[in-house]
Amino acid sequence: MIGVLLVDDDALVRAGLRLMLASAPDIDVVGEAADGTEVESLVDKHRPDLVLMDIRMPGLDGLEATRLLRARPDAPEVVMLTTFTTDDYVLRALQAGAAGFLLKHTRPERIIEAVRAAAAGEPVMSPEALSLLISTVTTTGEGAPPETPARWTPEAHEPLSLLGDRELEVALAVSRGRTNAEIARDLYMSVPTVKSHISHILGKLDLNNRVQIALLVYRAGRI
Repeated sequence: MIGVLLVDDDALVRAGLRLMLASAPDIDVVGEAADGTEVESLVDKHRPDLVLMDIRMPGLDGLEATRLLRARPDAPEVVMLTTFTTDDYVLRALQAGAAGFLLKHTRPERIIEAVRAAAAGEPVMSPEALSLLISTVTTTGEGAPPETPARWTPEAHEPLSLLGDRELEVALAVSRGRTNAEIARDLYMSVPTVKSHISHILGKLDLNNRVQIALLVYRAGRI
């Protein structure tokens, strides 16, 4: 079972999500919170695999709650679920360590699929949020080399030098949106080996998840 913690200040939204997720036989809503300040204690109590987190909440907002949660060892994955789509929200959520970003009007079956994917360590993103992210990191600024993302910086490129050849290949594959199974097939290695490489990459680069790997690779101009 995939244990899910719902965090949203709107009780009706939480009720709708609970009802929606109850239709999936492999998902169990283990708890609810109405404010970001409750998240860490409920994670300690229920040990969820995934937190569905609203962005705008009184007290402690979802972005800061996600940052605090993902800084902990063995933290659950976090998917931001919100009505707001701006490039600032998307980037801040991913930089805070969120595994994905979904809109509240996303179809129920897509939310269920996203919960399963995120719990398995795969990034999830609504099409609207993905479009915003791509436009933000690929916009070419004045004076930037052609075909080079405006956000390319030496600082982004340097951390990749910490990776071994095989780790770099895995990082590049992650940045292209490949799943663990696809990376294993393309690079002729086992899925456990892929997972091990990804863990090493996250540790060496001081990152939280695959999406942050992809952002770093993109900023380094490697894709």
